[in-house]
Amino acid sequence: MTQDSSKEGLSERAQLLLRSLVQSYIRDGLPVGSRSLSREAGLTLSSATVRNVMADLEELGFVTSPHTSAGRVPTDRAYRFFVDSLLRADLPAPGSLEAEELRQHIGSAGDDSRALVANASQLLSSITRLAGVVTIPLPKSQTLTQLEFLPLSGRRLLVVLVYDNREVQNRIIELPRSYSADELRRAAGLLNATCRGLTLPELRQELFRQLKESQESLNRLMLDAVSVAQLAVEPQAAPSGVDYVIAGETNLMGLAELGGVDKLKRLFEAFNERRDLLQLLDASVRAEGVQIFIGHESGYTVLDDCSIVAAPYTTDEGVAGVLGVIGPTRMAYDRVIPIVDLTAKLLGSALNSRR
Repeated sequence: MTQDSSKEGLSERAQLLLRSLVQSYIRDGLPVGSRSLSREAGLTLSSATVRNVMADLEELGFVTSPHTSAGRVPTDRAYRFFVDSLLRADLPAPGSLEAEELRQHIGSAGDDSRALVANASQLLSSITRLAGVVTIPLPKSQTLTQLEFLPLSGRRLLVVLVYDNREVQNRIIELPRSYSADELRRAAGLLNATCRGLTLPELRQELFRQLKESQESLNRLMLDAVSVAQLAVEPQAAPSGVDYVIAGETNLMGLAELGGVDKLKRLFEAFNERRDLLQLLDASVRAEGVQIFIGHESGYTVLDDCSIVAAPYTTDEGVAGVLGVIGPTRMAYDRVIPIVDLTAKLLGSALNSRR
């Protein structure tokens, strides 16, 4: 995602003016005129000279004019130039108060990793005043302690998976037919007797083996039990098998760039459907360091006015998940990037201490 601005044909003066324009627009949210831009950049240039530079930047797609007589505003390409220049520099650490809040509260949610993730999401949201999102770590080496089936309405079933006697995951699945409470109780009993102590990958492999044996022996109870269990442990929500916790969506409602009921409705629907956002987060899991998707870079129309700043968090076992912040393209990147980076490090450390 990083581009070399010199290859864009930008002189040092044009780069300085562009950075100043982006900073001014992020701070004030108003189109930037030539005279104020010259003062902002600390240059002694005439308004005519600045206008000429702006005309060149507009032709290159870095800025645009909302109205004929107005100043310029940055495009996604300008934000990308600005962010890449930030990442090439040494960004300052988060403010002392923000860093202290993160260190004090990131690991205060008990031993449950899902609670830790929810806490991290809420902290990201409250500190940045944007939406915070954190994927739930998959239990790679954790072993199954207990499995329970609880019938819901219709053919829906609540599956409770307990790992290492402390990690609880709840999943709701849709069954191909209705099962009585007694059938579900006996099925869970059979599975607990044969599958306790297995990791999730081992559990999937064992269920596949048992399903084949049950089909050959026509053991109806075991066949039903294994079929239900397979649905319960299948990767959910996305091909990567991850899910996420999001907090602070309402913070986005007061932002002018994301205003409008229809735009917000589509955005919140995307959060609920999860698929598109999970694809972006999954890309960040496989990358190193902070990743930033600006506007159209996401590839999803519903996120055209948004930016996502994300970073993977790791434990001793490797990358466990990814966390980030979702906000308008006009966000304070120089503040948000270090916060996301520090939160990822602290969450990984907190998860390590509980394993």
